[in-house]
Amino acid sequence: MTTLSDWLAAPARGDDLAARRAVHAPLWLAAVPFLLFITLPVAALLLSTSPGGAWENLQRPDVALAVRLSIGTSLTATLLSIAFGTPVAMLMAWRTFPLKRVLDTFIDLPTVLPPAVAGVALLLAFGRRGLLGSTLDTLGIDIAFTTAAVIIAQTFIASPFYVKSAIVGFASIEREMLEAAALDGADRWQLFRFVLAPLAWTALAGGAVLTFARALGEFGATIIFAGNFPGRTQTMPLAIYLGFELHLDVALTLSLILVSFAFAALIIIKTFLRQS
Repeated sequence: MTTLSDWLAAPARGDDLAARRAVHAPLWLAAVPFLLFITLPVAALLLSTSPGGAWENLQRPDVALAVRLSIGTSLTATLLSIAFGTPVAMLMAWRTFPLKRVLDTFIDLPTVLPPAVAGVALLLAFGRRGLLGSTLDTLGIDIAFTTAAVIIAQTFIASPFYVKSAIVGFASIEREMLEAAALDGADRWQLFRFVLAPLAWTALAGGAVLTFARALGEFGATIIFAGNFPGRTQTMPLAIYLGFELHLDVALTLSLILVSFAFAALIIIKTFLRQS
């Protein structure tokens, strides 16, 4: 049976070409409003920022600090998501246990929580008066309103993107391959390094790229849990928020950087990783 997508993708000839045009034309007309709605804001941002002005703004110490802090904390959050999220993804992909669906829901929860709620939750968990506040204070550890708080907020919000992608990657691996490698004498580390990681690397890499991009753009949880202190917790989104009140051109430059990172992340996933 030929599906509609197969029919549209196949070479067209004669009457078939006219039939396809009859299908395509109304679709394009119906799609134009949404496509304009999506592309116009990005186009307006690009047209409002000159390359010379953007380069000049990047030389500002406060802008350079925000860029370095954002990239450094986002990379750290991504590495933490990989280190701690990979075992969770393997567990969710291969094991059936009571309340698995509940755990899966909790993994998804940070992606749909209002960012402000996430920030309040983190503050109530790790702040000085939070659930772990007295314990952390006894150990001499202060998390809230520090760079560590930025990393925790980014990890909390962005890590589900890696975990969910890794679950899909691990679930696609056939059990027979794992059993064969185990019979050949591979230990757990060798099993992961030479079998699991190569077979699931596209999903793992895609999840990591999405996690980095999401962490880079995190705002709501960060400003509540970490504050907006230049050089310590002021990431690019927070600097944009402040820039709209003080320096609009700086906010536009940082917005352009974030759009570029987001676009590059999507291109990597959609083009390079899917071809692997």
